[in-house]
Amino acid sequence: MTKRVAHKSIFAAAALLALTGPAFADWHDRISLSDIDRLAHLEDARADALAQAQGRGGFGDRRVLDRIFSPQARSIPEAALYGTWRCRQVKLGGASGYYVFDWFTCRIIRANGEIYFEKNGTQRMAGYLYPQEGMWVYLGAQSAKGEPLHRYSGGELSAGEPLNPDDQVGVLVGIGDDHLRLDLPLPGTQESDFDMIELVR
Repeated sequence: MTKRVAHKSIFAAAALLALTGPAFADWHDRISLSDIDRLAHLEDARADALAQAQGRGGFGDRRVLDRIFSPQARSIPEAALYGTWRCRQVKLGGASGYYVFDWFTCRIIRANGEIYFEKNGTQRMAGYLYPQEGMWVYLGAQSAKGEPLHRYSGGELSAGEPLNPDDQVGVLVGIGDDHLRLDLPLPGTQESDFDMIELVR
């Protein structure tokens, strides 16, 4: 049975920094301070980006936004993650009010002793998922089609920049039966203010 989960209490920056238990050591040791801040501001970033989407035009089926963001977030057990998913990306705010992309394929598998997520398509992404009170913290990176998959850098310098724009950080939650949402606040590419991946099967 799934249960509803709250975001704000879980992703306060101070609480994230205080996590020291062995279940959280891997991702907590890998995440950069800037990405801790991105997670801490997830709720505000999403609210602002949704307000932009509601007040401006966009591309794709706007009704998708209500279907994805209206459901209360649910916890999801590890066993329910694995397999192949249909997935699509939604971008909010920034260059346009919203942009709903076409469907592609995602997969979640066990690799190297960890839970690995990968999305195909013109905008590829890959990374690892880590448990956090019924939800899953995602640390990954994006890459363009034709490029090798990038890895989460954890704040290592990229082309002389203080932050690596390919790095992604987010939270995966359930929003229905065989229906997931991966929230990606404040993407480094600045194409949008908030990205989301919808997963169904």
